[in-house]
Amino acid sequence: MVDPIPSATIAPGRVALTGCCPRCGKGRLFAGVLRLAPRCSVCGLDYDTFNVGDGAASFLILIVGAIVTGLAMWLELSRSPPWYVHALLWVPLSLALTLGLSRIAKGLLVALEYRHEARQGRL
Repeated sequence: MVDPIPSATIAPGRVALTGCCPRCGKGRLFAGVLRLAPRCSVCGLDYDTFNVGDGAASFLILIVGAIVTGLAMWLELSRSPPWYVHALLWVPLSLALTLGLSRIAKGLLVALEYRHEARQGRL
């Protein structure tokens, strides 16, 4: 199957938020929480040619760290709760933000790679 022209692709923001195929917009991009499916079940686009790797991980570490640190400092300075309250609040929030934003960032990177035809294994 030949790829359509890049201007006919699905918007990268939609792919990132919904986890749909960047070519047809109907198939699923993910087979698990963060694992890409091998290919689209609808149009057959091979997802193995995309290399998103850990591209967004460093940015997510900084973003999530800034959010959680700011909130923890605000809570400590305004309420001074016991240390275990911080552990109960910030550990789950950090995990949830990291997993949620990682999925969105990975979907966005796949969509942008598809749109700009920047895949591996192509001559």
